Amino acid sequence: MSQESKRREALIYHAKPTPGKIKVVPTKKYATQRDLALAYSPGVAEPCLEIEKDKKNVYRYTTKGNLVAVISNGTAVLGLGDIGPEASKPVMEGKGLLFKIFADIDVFDIELDTKDVDKFIETVKTIAPTFGGINLEDIKAPEAFEIETRLKEELDIPVMHDDQHGTAIISAAALLNALEIADKKIEEVKIVVSGAGAAAVSCTRLYKAFGAKGENIVMTDSKGVITKDRDNLTSQKAEFATGRKISTLDEAMVDADVFIGLSTADIVTPEMLKSMNDNPIVFAMANPDPEIAYDLACSTRDDIIMATGRSDHPNQVNNVLGFPFIFRGALDVRATKINEAMKMAAVKALAELAKKPVPEQVNIAYGETRLAFGKDYIIPKPFDPRLIAEVPPAVAKAAMESGVATEPIEDWERYEDELLERMGSDSKIVRLLHNRAKTDPKRVVFSEADQLDVLKAAQIIHDEGIGRPILLGREDAIKALKKEIDFDADVPIIDPKSDEQCEQKNKYAKVYWEARKRRGVTLFDAQKKLRERDYYAAMMVELGDADAMISGYSRSYPMVLKPILEIIGMAKGVNKVATTNLMMTQRGPMFLSDTSINIDPSARELAKIAQMTAITVRMFGVEPNIAMLSYANFGSSNNERATKVREAVAHLHRYYPDINVDGELQSDFALSRDMLRSKFPFSKLAGKKVNTLIFPNLDSANITYKLMKELNNTESIGPIMLGMDKPVHILQLGASVEEMVNMAAVAVIDAQQKEKKAKEQ
Repeated sequence: MSQESKRREALIYHAKPTPGKIKVVPTKKYATQRDLALAYSPGVAEPCLEIEKDKKNVYRYTTKGNLVAVISNGTAVLGLGDIGPEASKPVMEGKGLLFKIFADIDVFDIELDTKDVDKFIETVKTIAPTFGGINLEDIKAPEAFEIETRLKEELDIPVMHDDQHGTAIISAAALLNALEIADKKIEEVKIVVSGAGAAAVSCTRLYKAFGAKGENIVMTDSKGVITKDRDNLTSQKAEFATGRKISTLDEAMVDADVFIGLSTADIVTPEMLKSMNDNPIVFAMANPDPEIAYDLACSTRDDIIMATGRSDHPNQVNNVLGFPFIFRGALDVRATKINEAMKMAAVKALAELAKKPVPEQVNIAYGETRLAFGKDYIIPKPFDPRLIAEVPPAVAKAAMESGVATEPIEDWERYEDELLERMGSDSKIVRLLHNRAKTDPKRVVFSEADQLDVLKAAQIIHDEGIGRPILLGREDAIKALKKEIDFDADVPIIDPKSDEQCEQKNKYAKVYWEARKRRGVTLFDAQKKLRERDYYAAMMVELGDADAMISGYSRSYPMVLKPILEIIGMAKGVNKVATTNLMMTQRGPMFLSDTSINIDPSARELAKIAQMTAITVRMFGVEPNIAMLSYANFGSSNNERATKVREAVAHLHRYYPDINVDGELQSDFALSRDMLRSKFPFSKLAGKKVNTLIFPNLDSANITYKLMKELNNTESIGPIMLGMDKPVHILQLGASVEEMVNMAAVAVIDAQQKEKKAKEQ
């Protein structure tokens, strides 16, 4: 894409379809006169009076506790310099967007038309009662230091200048990990800092807080090395002036261990890199172009550990890893400030997170085969979903321990769940699913393991300890793909078409023939079918050579279902199998049945689908509240389509009284507790949160779950098979790696449950 095309694309993005990137969205109803009377006059007087009695009530009745001001005067905007308050507004709006999507924090961006420090400070103090925190942005040094220092002293809410501390926190986490990889100690390394602005000063102060020695630090500015004999140094520069008799960056780099670049592009030469110590650590963070190009640096020193501010290279020092989560933790304990202890806690949390196994969804998001702690992965990626659950608790705990928290957190497990739910999906269920699978991992046969994504899912299952994969497919292809994704674990590989499997295939074929010989199947037919993966995999599960099976990634649902039903069959008491999909919605987990198999089930079949779904819902640790859906409500129609659902409910009430189920119900009544309680207070679901929907036919169920998945970007686990005698699960065509991992975890738990049930009988 040409530079002009990129420019045009950026302008269109910001201008269309609505100018800007953020807006205010009401959180209360406003449709009626009554709503407006409560929202404004006269109803609004009541919370006003409560706040007048006790100012702390402002957190109870207003948005203050989750509202941050992003404030700038536009004097140091990105690499653009002093462009003014209006021109800085797109950046401040962008900052607000990042606060929201990463930590669910609301933002008002405020651009101040003043360069006068006193006026700036007075303005912020005047508007501070509106906000739970203040994020200062893009203010030039040295004014930025005074503004932040005075506001922190004079306000009782968190204040942070992100340009200073954001870069400091992220780069400090990266530095700690880089030093560990390089086997160097922070107390001993020689550090060169190029740049002496707000970010450089803050970074260097934080490195010293972690143990770096002042005598080992050299800082440079546009005039060269900052030495003690230079005239007219600001207090910040004087703090880092060196007594060494050097004057240029070239001299400073000799025998240095660490280079921190917060200056301008291309000021570091290959010769400078060559003069550094072994395993040099180079953070070239100038944007958009670093102090030395990434490729040039890596080709100059193969032992280099490098980070930049760019997203197209490994180890991006990105402030979004810090500020949303730091403010989240500070707001959640109503901290009066963001202090050194809280910043250091964030550093440690980020550094530790980089050492943990990386979720596959992060690998996929960044187009990586597999991220792992090392030279090219020393800090987490910005879209790592674990950040929200790792950094805010660390910051909140530090606030409590350092005495600046006014509302301490007591239930940390609940707090972590609340943080995860802020991101729009109930990750609790997935964590529970994986953790339960890990307690007793089972053998899972993947019948399409020579597909890259299937193999990646199997790798995660193995690496995370969720299950023990068995790989079916062409052995040469699987081995080549394993090498490509660095999957070096010794796991079974089976090619059903290989002559090496002849004895096993003949054994399986004979069992299959004995079961189907009176249905037109010859022994030759059986031997031929057992060369097919799904027949082979199903027979492995049937005869106990595997505990569970996953298939369907590359073949249609009916094609995979046929051999499974022929070989494994249905559980006792089941005459038709079904499926359910678990949807991770904003209101929490929702189970939808039957999404894949039964086109137009009868009343008895609907009842059985509901009963089997209830068993599966409980397997996820959720108590089912089941709505049997229809176009009608409780007898409002006598059409056979409605009476079918009514009969199914009557059957369930009679034979399965322990299941909380009711209907027939329209979907809006099923999902609205208030509507249901108001119109149908007699319902068994009145006042309860419905989490399971049974649809009257396949059309409605399949269409609904796919609409939810695509329109709302809702995560789905399924279709989960119901009613099979053994743990077998069929994926939707082209399922994602994450979906396959979750389905494999379901298969493992299914195997655990069936094994437990068999022992009890």
